[in-house]
Amino acid sequence: MIDPARNQAPLAGRRVIVVGLKKSGIAAAELCRAEGAEVLGTDREPRERLDPEALALGIEIVAGGHAGVPFESADLVVVSPGVPPLPELERAARAGVPVVGELELAAQRLQAPIVAIGGTNGKSTTTTLVGDMVKAAGRSVFVGGNLGTPATRAVGAGHDVVVLEVSSFQLERAPSFRPKVSVLLGISEDHLDRYPSFAAYAAAKGNAFVNQTADDVAIVPAGDAECERQARRGHGRLVRFGGSGDYVVEESAVLERASGERFAIDPDRLSGRHNRENAAAAIAAARAVDTASAAIGAALSAFRPLPHRMAFAGSVRGVRFYDDSKGTNVGAAVTALRGLAEAKAVLIAGGRDKQGAYEPLVAALAERGRAVVLIGEAAERIAAAVGDRVPVARAGSMEEAVQTAFALARPGDAVLLSPACASFDMFRSYADRGERFVRAVAELARKEAP
Repeated sequence: MIDPARNQAPLAGRRVIVVGLKKSGIAAAELCRAEGAEVLGTDREPRERLDPEALALGIEIVAGGHAGVPFESADLVVVSPGVPPLPELERAARAGVPVVGELELAAQRLQAPIVAIGGTNGKSTTTTLVGDMVKAAGRSVFVGGNLGTPATRAVGAGHDVVVLEVSSFQLERAPSFRPKVSVLLGISEDHLDRYPSFAAYAAAKGNAFVNQTADDVAIVPAGDAECERQARRGHGRLVRFGGSGDYVVEESAVLERASGERFAIDPDRLSGRHNRENAAAAIAAARAVDTASAAIGAALSAFRPLPHRMAFAGSVRGVRFYDDSKGTNVGAAVTALRGLAEAKAVLIAGGRDKQGAYEPLVAALAERGRAVVLIGEAAERIAAAVGDRVPVARAGSMEEAVQTAFALARPGDAVLLSPACASFDMFRSYADRGERFVRAVAELARKEAP
C-alpha cells in the first residue's frame, strides 16, 4: 500500500522517474526539477517523435520504450494519464516505490480549494462554466486538468480556487486527492478498451470522493444511484442537481431550492437538456466555493459553447446542423440526440470502436432519429445494431456524410455529428473531425444558397 506521507516528502535530491512525456509529463518533470529532484523521463515513442519541449527539459530521457529504466530504485514515479498499466510500474509499487499520477503530484502541493469535475460526458463545459463563474466574482482561478493545462501548472501560482476537469485515467493513481468540491456528472460505458468492466471504470471515476470529509461537498445527479454510490465512498455533504434535487433544471432556468433563486439559461448558448444539467452542476459547484449570484448570472449570460460540443454549425434550407464531435462514446451521442430541440435528427456516427454496447444509441434513434449516416471502422457494427429501426446510409468521407445526411433530412430536422466513437481511424483528433464537419456544412450552404 502506498504511504501518502512518503509521497509528500521534499523532492530535493530525490530520484524521480516521469513516465510519458507529453503535456502532463513535461509539466510534472518541470515541477520536480524545480524542487531539486534528479529527474529521468521515459516514453514509448522514439526520441525523434517526442515533443521538442520534452527534449528541452535538460533531463535524462529514455525513449522508444522503458528498457533499462531503474523504476524499482526510484524515490518516486510520476505517471502521465495516457500511460496504461505497465508491469514495470507494478513491480516498482511492490518494491515500495510511490507510483502516482500527475494529478496527485499537483494536488499534494496546492493550497487553494480544488473543484474537481468528473463524469463520462459534459466535463469540459461544466469545468469552463465553474471557472467563468468564479472569475466573474473577481477571484483568481486556475482552470485546467484534463481540459488542457496540466494541474501541476497551478502549483505556486497563488490562485484563490483551482478548477480541474478530472478523467478516470488521472484518478487511477491519486491516493490522497481530496477536492473541496467533487462533481460527478454521470457515468456511462467508455474506455472499455482499458478497463476490464464498467464497474472498474465507475470505481476509477469515484476515486475523487474517497478522501472527502464532512467539510467537503459531493455533487451528483438526482436519482442517479451509481453516482450516489460512488459519492458515498467518501464523507462529503451530498448536493444533487436535476430532477427533484437541490438544483432543479427547468426549461430555460435552474432553480436553487434553498434560496428560491432562478438562474436564466440561454438555449442558444447551452443547447439541449444535458447542457442545462451541466449548468445546474456548475452552479452547485460555484455556490460550494461561495460564489455570489450576480457572478453566476454574468458567467451564464456571457458563456459561449465550447468547440465541438453541441455547437451550432449552420442552417441550410430549414435543416440545422450541430457539431458534437467530442461525443466520443455512446452515452454522449445518446444525450446529444435526446437533448435536441428538434423533434427528429439525422445522426452522423462512427469511427474507431471503443467496444461498448450500441443498444442505447439504437433506442435513442428509434425515438428521435430520421436516419443515421455511418462512417469509419465501426460502421458495420453500428449498422448491425441499428438493423431496420431507422434508415442507414454509409459515407466514405465527412463531406459525403454531410451531403447524405442533408438529403435524408426534412425541413425542421437537425443533422447531428455525435459519433459515439474515437476519431483516430479517419481524423487526427475529434477537433479535426469537427472542423471537417463545419467546413462541409459551410460548403453545403454555399451550394444550396438561392
